[in-house]
This record gives sequence, C-alpha cells and structure tokens, in this order.
Amino acid sequence: MKHPACVDMSGTDGFDEIIDVRSPAEFALDHLPGACNCPVLDDAERARVGTLYKSSPFEARKMGAALVANNIAQHLQAHFSDRDRNWRPLVYCWRGGKRSGSMAHVLREVGWEAATLDGGYQSYRRFVVMQLAELPPRFDFRVVCGPTGSGKSHLLSSIASAGGQVLDLEALARHRGSLLGGLPGETQPSQKMFESLIWKSLRGFDAARPVFVEAESRRIGTLRLPEALLSRMRESRCISLCVPVAERVRFLLAEYRHLLDEPDWLAFRLQRLAALHSRQTVDDWIARIEARDWEALVSELLATHYDPAYLRSLRYHYPLSADSLAVDVERLDPDRLAEISRALVDEA
Repeated sequence: MKHPACVDMSGTDGFDEIIDVRSPAEFALDHLPGACNCPVLDDAERARVGTLYKSSPFEARKMGAALVANNIAQHLQAHFSDRDRNWRPLVYCWRGGKRSGSMAHVLREVGWEAATLDGGYQSYRRFVVMQLAELPPRFDFRVVCGPTGSGKSHLLSSIASAGGQVLDLEALARHRGSLLGGLPGETQPSQKMFESLIWKSLRGFDAARPVFVEAESRRIGTLRLPEALLSRMRESRCISLCVPVAERVRFLLAEYRHLLDEPDWLAFRLQRLAALHSRQTVDDWIARIEARDWEALVSELLATHYDPAYLRSLRYHYPLSADSLAVDVERLDPDRLAEISRALVDEA
C-alpha cells in the first residue's frame, strides 16, 4: 500500500521515526514529541543564508542548496545508514517547505516512503493550542492539595506506580512551583515545549478514568498553565493531605538540602518577600540562616508565609477544597504513600 507523501496532524501516528530538520535552536525551543533533530542547516548556516538572502536571493539559494545537500549526505551516513527498506519516516520543518521537502525527496529517492508534515511545525503548534483548549474538559481530575511540605509530588509519583493516571505538572515544568522551587542543575523548558509536554500527557490518558494532579497556581516558575486546564482543575474534586508540621519540616529539610549549602543565595531570595512581610520578620529569617538554625527557619517560613498564602489561594481558586477528601499522613515515607495511593486508585 502506497502511503501519502504529505500528511496533516491527524495522520502522524504510525511512522517509524519523526525527523525535525530545523536548526538546533528551533528544535530546542519546541518540537513534536519523540522527534529527532537532523538539521539540514545548523544555526550558523541558517544565519549566513538568511543574511545573504537580503542582498542576493539567488546567491543565497545557491549557498543554501550546497549546505543542505552536504548536511543531508552526512545524515544519510551517520543517522540513517542502518535503516531497512521498510523504514517510514515523517519529516517536518518550520512551514513544511523547502527544508523538509529536500530531506524527504532524498529519502524517497533511496526507496523509503518518507512523508512530510503539511504546514510543518506551525501546523503542529496550532494543533497543540487547539487541543489544549479541547482536551482538559474531557477529564475527571482529582486535585491533590496540601500546604508546602505535604509530599504532594511524592504522592503523585506513588499513584503512578500504583497504576493511576497522573499529570505531574511540576515534573514537566522542572520546577517545584514556589519562590525556592528551582531544581538544582535544571533549566525550565520553553513555554511552547511545556505545552507540548502537557498535550503529550493528556492525549495518552483514558477519559473514563480519573487523572490525579497537584493543585497549582497560574504559574510554575516562569511557565504558565494553559487556561482550559487550569479552569478544569479549579472546578474539580480535591484530596487534602493532612501532615503534622514537624513532619513537614523534616521532609522539607531533606528535599531542599541543596539550599542549605547556599546560605547567601537563600538569604538573597528571601529578601524578595520583604514587600509582603515586615522588615523585622525578614531580618529574623536572615538571622536564622546566619545561625544555621534550619529547623526554626523552616518552621517560621511555614507559619508566617507559606501556610497563610497557600490557604488563601486554595480557598479562592479551588472552592471544592472545602469538601475535600482528607487523608491523614503521619509520616511521609514510601510505604505510607504507597498505601494511600493504592486506596485512591482503587476507589477512583
């Protein structure tokens, strides 16, 4: 059976490999899930051709053709040499034009049934935006609530291990969602990539089963949640974790150990809260840092900043939290979280 040489987003499943031929910088910003990057022009080459095009389109096309031919030859030798005759790749570029057309043409000349994506990345991006507006209302979300240090992310991971459907937004955003929530050594994805990752997760869920998600604000670090998803979460049923303060302090000291190794940076970050608290309160926090009195610092931050702010936000944005399922968690250890997870999945 002969497959079409050009497909739209409804026909992207079933290919053996998805090849993004845009430059590495374009690919890093966002790409189709699972795609590999085989650029026909790298970032520097693309800039050179673009600059030349402004003064001489003909010379730019001539230069570009030589660079594209050379790069495709290298990919054939380095990336595609072990593909068998039945391999079916899908190729795309920015608009589905010359770059993807050049790669697909060569691959078809070899004998592979290579297809291009109609409209390229731009059509994919429009599709993702549309899907993020349409998909969230289809799902029954169960929103996991609990003040800072309640182990919400750990519970989500445990629920996933128990067979539940989990949308872990903080994992996708590579951020824990608070002023001190940046992960060591991690950079947040672009907004577009974040939305691609959310779409990939949502499209894999069964709408007949609930999806567990953590209560989030509008932003996680620098990234914004899609409006339809946030609206659907805020009208969903809630599960509230009730954890003793002492256990939360112990848990946070273990989770944020990396911050204790950078007391000057921690003090600098806490100074940003001066607009919300008295100068004396912030000075007391800094004094705790200087004395390395970590338990007192965390206890005071919870009592004076995190807990009041969280409760205000929860009551306003998640009205059903007032009637949430309360779950007592005496200690945040794997066995207890696994027990809770099994019960939640079984009852869902």
